[in-house]
Amino acid sequence: MPILQPRRPARASRRLIHPAFLYFITHVTSLVLFVCTGNYYRSRFAEAVFNHYAELKRLNWKAVSRGLAIHWVEGYLSPFTIDALAVRKIELRHTGPARVQLTEHDLETAQRRIALDRDEHHSMMQIQFPQWADRIEYWSVADLGFQAVELALPEIESKVLSLIEELGA
Repeated sequence: MPILQPRRPARASRRLIHPAFLYFITHVTSLVLFVCTGNYYRSRFAEAVFNHYAELKRLNWKAVSRGLAIHWVEGYLSPFTIDALAVRKIELRHTGPARVQLTEHDLETAQRRIALDRDEHHSMMQIQFPQWADRIEYWSVADLGFQAVELALPEIESKVLSLIEELGA
């Protein structure tokens, strides 16, 4: 019976790592957390827009998004979000690969925490994370059925760009 030699782990080549990802893993020190209900539409759009512009401006910030009730929604990402990002030429790599439920750890590790709609999310935060409900920032961008996509997504984009300017100053 031959003696098997342990395999040496393959070395990752820097050339195989996307330069933008390499920048983020070596320079990002601060995290902004976008929270909405299903982590399907608004927060994912905010996350992608933020990460796109943070990368362009080489900020030491990165965004993640989470949901307070991801079980209410099915699917990977809203078609409205996909279309709006495509129009803006923002790659889908700027948002996470899946919808993710908000955890205490997410709230603890972020330096900025933003829920997309006070009317909708403050009460959900009080139930799920009462100690955080009044310690996060709330915007006023309502969900589908309460605010048209054509108004909501540009409003999120405008707020995210203001946030980028604030953090880059």
